[in-house]
Amino acid sequence: MNKTIKEIREDLDSKKYSSEELTKEYLGIIKEKNDEIHAFLDVFEKEAILEAKKADERIKKGEVDILTGIPCAIKDNILIEGRKCTAGSRMLESYIASYDASVISKLKEQGVVFLGKTNMDEFAMGSSTENSYFGATKNPYDLERVPGGSSGGSAAALASGMCAFSLGSDTGGSIRQPASFCNVVGLKPTYGTVSRSGLIAYASSLDQIGPFGNCVEDAQIVFNVIKGKDALDSTSLDIKSTSDLKDIKLGIPKEYFGEGLNSEVKETVLKAIDKYKEMGAEIVEISLPHSKYALACYYIIATAEASANLSRFDGIRYGLKEKGETLNDIYVNTRTKGFGEEVKKRIMLGTYTLSSGYYDAYYKQALKARSLIKKDFEEAFLKVDAILGPVSPILPFKIGEKSDDPLSMYLADIYTTPVNLAGLPAISIPLELSKEGLPQGLHIITSHFNEEKLFKIARFI
Repeated sequence: MNKTIKEIREDLDSKKYSSEELTKEYLGIIKEKNDEIHAFLDVFEKEAILEAKKADERIKKGEVDILTGIPCAIKDNILIEGRKCTAGSRMLESYIASYDASVISKLKEQGVVFLGKTNMDEFAMGSSTENSYFGATKNPYDLERVPGGSSGGSAAALASGMCAFSLGSDTGGSIRQPASFCNVVGLKPTYGTVSRSGLIAYASSLDQIGPFGNCVEDAQIVFNVIKGKDALDSTSLDIKSTSDLKDIKLGIPKEYFGEGLNSEVKETVLKAIDKYKEMGAEIVEISLPHSKYALACYYIIATAEASANLSRFDGIRYGLKEKGETLNDIYVNTRTKGFGEEVKKRIMLGTYTLSSGYYDAYYKQALKARSLIKKDFEEAFLKVDAILGPVSPILPFKIGEKSDDPLSMYLADIYTTPVNLAGLPAISIPLELSKEGLPQGLHIITSHFNEEKLFKIARFI
């Protein structure tokens, strides 16, 4: 089941089938495939059918929005009132959300049907969805391989036909990399265009909610519903995007095609660039000289923010609570048992870089590098409309293949992290499958608040 949102909208409005029938079909696919793929952590079977019936009533009355009655899946770090929200962690295994995230409120206004919550790397820390306390998600194209991370459950759910669209979050590539690995479209919007209220925080200056779709238009439709300023998120903005495109200039960073890039991925991306050239786009070689510092910069800033954000999980306020003779014992016992290895590693890294004597040497330097990375992009966008390159330097890898080599795992985000550091919008669109039948994606980046331009360029191919 991989119809586009517009196709489903037309079918529902013409009474070809009802939202209830459509929802039951998706639930049937989940029942058939989820045990094997493990994309969903929680399926809202009864509630989804009730929501679908309400949507059918709206359709009968002619009170229809673009997403009314359309079933979706939500990453399990985005709050839905009255439902579990685990963030893939033992720490929040029993946590029930007390309110809706702002994006959920907007989807509810549209009359969307929520099918369930999807698996993820614990607290969004990972590039493979192997770090979930509840077990790894598998890639629908090869069950021995990862779907990417941290939003691997949302990408795999869509790729295997278990939903019409899904939401994820992207801190350093967590929407775009799984989209590339699962052959779907994934959008990371400009920082601030979509409210983060109700998103369990990993790194607040980098996190951004965004959609997965079966095509560029689907991602655009969902983005237009969830975007906008929100009183509950002071970093959110309401800026109208323009899409004037006449003589398209596309920048190809020389730094993105060097050592470490898989030869097949390189060949496929260059083929896509040639297609743009054939269609009349001007291809310009550009340089992003400070991009070589992006990964190191990202892992200092992200872990520093994570060490602060995750301090709230202390066994006192909510979530897991372990016993102890003293308050400190409760903290230590709860956090030792509640957090997985990757989360502990990142909290310790972040605490270390913020500690006395190391703040200036690491965190302060990373902030300076971040400014230089942002400046590189600003200078590039004076010359070009968009930047093209690979999403990941590698094809989807086998489950467990990189578990003992964290640096190799972190390198999977080498092209995506600079975008988050600069707060830019970017999209991953599917290219042809590799010789082994594995998905690979094209990464398109534009300047701040230019999502409409991004969609237009992405839709060319």
